[in-house]
Amino acid sequence: MDTRQTPLHWYGEQYPSTDAAGIYQALADIERPCYVVHTPKGIGAVAGGAPGPAGSGLPLLAAVAPLPPERLGSAAFRAAHGVRYAYYAGAMAGGIASADMVIALAREGFLASYGAAGLLPETIEKALARFAAEIPGLPYAVNLIHSPSEERLEREAVELFLRHGVTCVEASAFMGLTPHVVRYRVSGLRRDPDGRVVAGHRLIAKISRPETAEKFMRPAPEQMVTGLLQQGLITAAQAELARIVPLADDVTVEADSGGHTDRRPLPALLPTILRLRDTVQYEQHYPSPIRVGAAGGLGTPVAVAAAFAMGAAYVVTGSVNQSCLESGASKATRALLAEAGIADCEMAPAADMFEMGVELQVLKKGTLFPMRAKRLYELYQAYDGLEAIPDSERVRLETQIFRRPLDDVWQDCVGYFERRDPEQLARAAGNPKRRMALVFRWYLGMSSRWSTVGEADRILDYQVWCGPAMGSFNDWVTASYLKPSGNRRVADVAQHLMRGAAFHTRVAQLRSAGVNFPPTAADYRPVPLESAADAVLEGAL
Repeated sequence: MDTRQTPLHWYGEQYPSTDAAGIYQALADIERPCYVVHTPKGIGAVAGGAPGPAGSGLPLLAAVAPLPPERLGSAAFRAAHGVRYAYYAGAMAGGIASADMVIALAREGFLASYGAAGLLPETIEKALARFAAEIPGLPYAVNLIHSPSEERLEREAVELFLRHGVTCVEASAFMGLTPHVVRYRVSGLRRDPDGRVVAGHRLIAKISRPETAEKFMRPAPEQMVTGLLQQGLITAAQAELARIVPLADDVTVEADSGGHTDRRPLPALLPTILRLRDTVQYEQHYPSPIRVGAAGGLGTPVAVAAAFAMGAAYVVTGSVNQSCLESGASKATRALLAEAGIADCEMAPAADMFEMGVELQVLKKGTLFPMRAKRLYELYQAYDGLEAIPDSERVRLETQIFRRPLDDVWQDCVGYFERRDPEQLARAAGNPKRRMALVFRWYLGMSSRWSTVGEADRILDYQVWCGPAMGSFNDWVTASYLKPSGNRRVADVAQHLMRGAAFHTRVAQLRSAGVNFPPTAADYRPVPLESAADAVLEGAL
């Protein structure tokens, strides 16, 4: 509220604070209104009280309403997913977004996506059984990652989700639609007793390009729906309903993030996708417009507040959660992440899309993985098979990167794919280049496993998915209890990011009314209010 055009005074029992610590406390009391007034000592701030007519009390400069973090973002998102906050923890493959992480966040009113990609079906089933037993009735999502080189894995993942009644899936790394993701969505469509369409299978699509976003925003392709109907995988009624609902309920705009990313800046990408959503909504007239959320680079309350200010319905975090105790990352990996700076990331070849030249963003500080993975891709491009690699280069591979004969690595690949996806071996038969790709992918896959389990003698080969948000987060929590990785818990991090976002949103509102605060009073830090006030006095903030 800007009172410059309507002179008012403030009344209350508590005298407004004029020092930085007191102003911080008033701003941080986000459950109560904050009033900024003129005092004999200068500008003061106080939480609570009430404005009244001019004539007595202290002249009122500006005021902001209470803003608990539960009010940030889309109420429709919170209602649809049954959560308290418009925030979710995005999936990190290989169980890094672990069952423990999902459970901890669900209990505190947050959505989290289980990192099922790359896990064996029995491992995923154990996690789903835990969710049913430990958080019955609470929301969660499970990740479905696009697997262009291993179509069987994507198909089997969807079949597993359907068997276990998974009601929310986060689809990631899709470059185009597949029958499997369409099957998951359409097979959950029905009408309620009032004739309204109900999507029993909620789909969150994580995208980084407008052309991909549009595929998820529109109804499922008729050709795919017809194919599913002919195979008996959906009903005729569901095929009809598929014509009038979008493929996804929520579209997450993934900017400069860890893992698969195009590294596009959020301020450029998010408005583009929001306009696209509005265009599609104008054409389709969906009863419930698609919600658009923001991900990538969200490691501080200021960044989260900015995402909401740009129109994000919800926010998604990733890298920062990997450094928390509940993540599936090893203690050694969490320690590396806790020391990362904002520039300590680099692109490297992705295991799941190696032959296509697709890259993902990883940590480079403390590991040689990015350099070694890029060398493997250079060799893949230069030679037609392992046998064509010069002897000197092969020796370096076997002694420095693989640390074992390449023939032995191939035998490991044979054993693995015989159990998991025999089609991969069939495609490699008589194809030396394909065989070389599988051997090189062995290193890329194992480097993630070494990081997850904390293989001590392989620390220089750790593949750690990480974006610049990690460095931003580390800088923000300096001198706080969250600086050591051993103190980081996902629910604490989520609470502080959302409370801090509410704090900075109110600060921005007051600044727009012409109020300027001391810098130390307008910077939310993850410590209790009393400790924050003390820190301001000591000049630590």
